[in-house]
Amino acid sequence: MQMPSDLEQRPYKLYRSGPRGLKARLRGEDDLALARFDDGDRRDFRPRRRITWKRVILGLLGAIVFWLLLSLVLFLISAGSQQGLPADANSALASGGNMLTSTDTVLILGTDQRPAGSKEPGANTHDAGSRSDTIMLWRVGGGVSRRLSIPRDTLAQIPGHGTTKINAAYAYGGPGLAIKTIQQFAGVPINHVIVVNLAAFPPFIDAIGGVDVTTGRVCSQISGGAQNGGWTLNLSPGTHHLNGTEALVYARTRENTCNPADNDLTRVQHQQEILNAIKAKLLSPGTFFRLPWASWDAPKVLRTDMGGPTLLSLFMASELGGNAPVAVLPTTPAGGSDLQASPSAVHDAVSKLLNG
Repeated sequence: MQMPSDLEQRPYKLYRSGPRGLKARLRGEDDLALARFDDGDRRDFRPRRRITWKRVILGLLGAIVFWLLLSLVLFLISAGSQQGLPADANSALASGGNMLTSTDTVLILGTDQRPAGSKEPGANTHDAGSRSDTIMLWRVGGGVSRRLSIPRDTLAQIPGHGTTKINAAYAYGGPGLAIKTIQQFAGVPINHVIVVNLAAFPPFIDAIGGVDVTTGRVCSQISGGAQNGGWTLNLSPGTHHLNGTEALVYARTRENTCNPADNDLTRVQHQQEILNAIKAKLLSPGTFFRLPWASWDAPKVLRTDMGGPTLLSLFMASELGGNAPVAVLPTTPAGGSDLQASPSAVHDAVSKLLNG
């Protein structure tokens, strides 16, 4: 009796198992090494690397670190490419410390410069000759975050130009003269300055996905309203999600036909509410996925004496200090649209800014 040859006929059947499912792989049940003989051709099937929860978590952490490093690099590149301040502005500033461990005073100026092509009558589309619609002192660092807004129509002594509205200092001599005027007016050294470019404000707000702001009834028309090429904003009382353009209109609103009591002082409060809303949005989980775009757009919103690393320390100090309360310098009417702040009111407001 002739025995079957292994090369001609196998006395058994060879089966190959199907692929493992996802759950089996996460449990570490990998396919075993298989050997198959096909017409004398041997093929080795090596075991695949096990997928474990540890490897999944390490992969996610690596992706998060990469995303953060990418955002940091984009922020530093964008910050380094922005236009700086003139020499007289830098020389007018007092030296500051590390805002993570010490407290500095930062001056925030928002000019009335409008985007190129603006249809607003009399709109200034250049920085030169613009006035500072927003004037805010920010005491920040070392776990502190307090802000004081100075109404733009407040009368102040401007070096070389006499007594006039404080926002005219920027128009007369740019950020350098504005720094000198506000330091003299408030009696406090200024360590850093940020000039906000309102024309670049909406893209940054859109880059972080908009902001949430709680408002009263708002009926605002800027530059004649949307029907005349301007902007219109109508809000009911409550919390609203605003895009970049809507946030800018809200920050600029001082004439509210739904609330005639609104004025330049309430506009200052709107601006501080927008700043707090931006800060809250930057800390939200959803912004993490937009972080590279926000990091690239953020430096375009401002001109400052601070480089990328100092700006990062400012942002970190702001987070450590918490939400700054809304504080506005008390003033009284002084004829026309002029406002007067008494020396005692200035002293009390600045003392609260510095000491809490």
